[in-house]
Amino acid sequence: MADLSIENAGLVIIDKSDGITSHDAVSRCRKIFNTRRVGHAGTLDPMATGVLVIGIERATKLLGLLSLTTKAYVATIRLGSSTTTDDKEGEILTRGDVSGVTDEAIATGIAALTGEIEQVPAKVSAIKVDGRRAHALVRTGADFDLEARPVTVSRFDVLEIRRVDGSDGSGGFIDIDVEVDCSAGTYIRSLARDLGAGLGVGGHLTALRRTAVGPFTLEHARTLDQLAEHPLLSLTIDEAALLSFPRRDIDAEEAESISQGRWLEPVGLKGIHVAVDPEGQAIALIQEKGRRASSVMVVRPATLR
Repeated sequence: MADLSIENAGLVIIDKSDGITSHDAVSRCRKIFNTRRVGHAGTLDPMATGVLVIGIERATKLLGLLSLTTKAYVATIRLGSSTTTDDKEGEILTRGDVSGVTDEAIATGIAALTGEIEQVPAKVSAIKVDGRRAHALVRTGADFDLEARPVTVSRFDVLEIRRVDGSDGSGGFIDIDVEVDCSAGTYIRSLARDLGAGLGVGGHLTALRRTAVGPFTLEHARTLDQLAEHPLLSLTIDEAALLSFPRRDIDAEEAESISQGRWLEPVGLKGIHVAVDPEGQAIALIQEKGRRASSVMVVRPATLR
């Protein structure tokens, strides 16, 4: 973990507990770090736990530039009932008899949901419908449909299958622990819903833990309670930039120039990359356009050098 500098700018990787919102986590960090300049990237539902990326001070500007296009989860899918929210917090819509669902049928259903697929987001998602969040519309009782959109599920692996026969009065169900690697915008609860629908028995999510967002993993993460006791950054703004973007080494003169907002000569690099001075410090995030490599964010302004 990085010590707090005078400037105190960097990322905190939170291991979010269940029952709190991403906004709750931001509010806690504002108190812990005694600053209003706190933001988050990649919202987690209150039910979900795991990796939440928080920006502190000037690193809040970094959040919108991070390439958080891949995510990883562990989850539990329950077959045997569908719910209004596609997770355990919703009301049960349908029940199905799981006694005839074989492991082979589960594997076939999962294979159909792996790769490049079209997915209808959950209605309790943050997607906007006519200017309003879908989850807010659901609470009003409004009837609406969301369009399917392309997502990529690069890994959908079964860890364990547990069967309950219903003799305890539960009606019987199958719990499947899974690991999922996917593109941003993929809804794990929708995978649970669609797996259950494909098997004809209904399905919903009972547990969800995010283990990685882009390059940030649980190895970087701390709970809010741990953070309150020892308020340390997970990554300084330099470390975050170096971890998250391709690197371009520059000399001292170029570093001075870009730190003052001037531009560099392009060298044929695509996308956003980090300009690094001879001392290994991240000076700016730059992007080439035409005959210029201009800064999209100055990580280390001349006043801090």
